[in-house]
Amino acid sequence: MGAIAKAAPAGSAERTFSAAAWAVLGWNFLVVLWGAFVRASGSGAGCGGHWPLCNGAVVPQSPQAATVIEYTHRVTSGVALVAVFALAFAARRVFPKGHAARRAAAFGAVFIVTEALLGAGLVLFDYVAHNASAGRAAYLSLHLANTQLLLASLAIAAWCAARGQASLRRPAALAISTLAVVLSVSITGAIAALGDTLFPAASLATGVRQDFSATANFLVRLRVIHPALAVAAAAFVLYAALGSRRSGASQRAVLWVIVLVFAQVCAGAVNIALLAPVWMQILHLLMADLLWVALLILVLETGGNNTLEPEVLRSRVA
Repeated sequence: MGAIAKAAPAGSAERTFSAAAWAVLGWNFLVVLWGAFVRASGSGAGCGGHWPLCNGAVVPQSPQAATVIEYTHRVTSGVALVAVFALAFAARRVFPKGHAARRAAAFGAVFIVTEALLGAGLVLFDYVAHNASAGRAAYLSLHLANTQLLLASLAIAAWCAARGQASLRRPAALAISTLAVVLSVSITGAIAALGDTLFPAASLATGVRQDFSATANFLVRLRVIHPALAVAAAAFVLYAALGSRRSGASQRAVLWVIVLVFAQVCAGAVNIALLAPVWMQILHLLMADLLWVALLILVLETGGNNTLEPEVLRSRVA
């Protein structure tokens, strides 16, 4: 999917669809955050090795706290699946074939299915609880990438419907690079969060020593990569966002990206200082997802004409 082409005023049906798409996106945000709580609280094995059943039952009897947490995540994920499919069906009724919102909603339906399958795999492959394998780290990375694509599809559907945007063009290379950088940093963040959960540090000094210990688990040694990449990525995103001001993006979209970049960097620093408590991990993830959607909207607003390409680069080309 690309950037903005020609837009037509959105009618009432399109605006209603857009509101529904934003609502579905919001629900999926909650599902993602609750999924992070499942991982951070060590509740991933709350339903045992059963899927889709929970401990062999549709509704678990006399559940423990971990079972309640995991089962709640499964129920909310099921609601998300139904909601995304309903949105895709509504898109077929509201928009003609080939419309950007309809295509984005269809992609959302594909990604919600793969999201459910990946979630099931976490249980069936035993990538839960205290599993500290490389397989789990790789699987979580794939899971996070799919989640971000799902959120992106829903955001694109909502935005295109609200703007009456029937078609999209491929964005410029810098825009794609910016989104890829943010996605990559998010993946390293997921791995770092897994390391924090499985190998908590007693103090900041102890945590630093663990990070550079040759005998530490690879998840611990990888933790130091995330903050370094995050700072470099923040500078890159700010550079790209500031350069988009003359490319058609609204001041509001640029401001949201800038604010969220600074908020995310601050949240990351606090997360490290507090030794990654569960509530801070979830807040940090929320900021990351909000930044992802805000940056995506900025790319959409800048259009197909040198999307996110700084003015100085365009002047040199001219």
